[in-house]
Amino acid sequence: MAEVSYYTKDGLEKLKEELQYLKTTGRANIAKAIAEARDKGDLSENAEYDAAKEAQGHHETKIAKLEDTLAHARLLDESKLDTSKVLALSTVKIKNTKNGAVMSYQLVSETEADLKAGKISVSSPIAKGLLGKQVGEKTEITVPAGKIEFEILEISR
Repeated sequence: MAEVSYYTKDGLEKLKEELQYLKTTGRANIAKAIAEARDKGDLSENAEYDAAKEAQGHHETKIAKLEDTLAHARLLDESKLDTSKVLALSTVKIKNTKNGAVMSYQLVSETEADLKAGKISVSSPIAKGLLGKQVGEKTEITVPAGKIEFEILEISR
């Protein structure tokens, strides 16, 4: 069984839009590619046909995974989030105690993660180390570069 994932309203809408696109336009494009390849003659030696059929298989797998993700997706009401501790969808301002660098991240589901936008996955090492912590707490987090101590400066929605 798939794990339950929590999403913002925008994140859930993007998933639904992507699924709709894959089921309509995406399937139509693949059907067209298969038909074009089939028209080129002998299917036993037709690499284009084989490639189109393989692409169809990958496409259907992607649709199935997206449907499963949506079936286990839960919408979080950001206005009701507890800001006394770090939770999924919290925005956390942290300081690296070694070099003084201050960063701000929102903890989101894996599919919504976008480091450039300041959104990190709740399953990332940093997010896992921050979950459940409160303002003023320090936590040591193991990242690929080693262990880093962070201080939580602020928690917001």
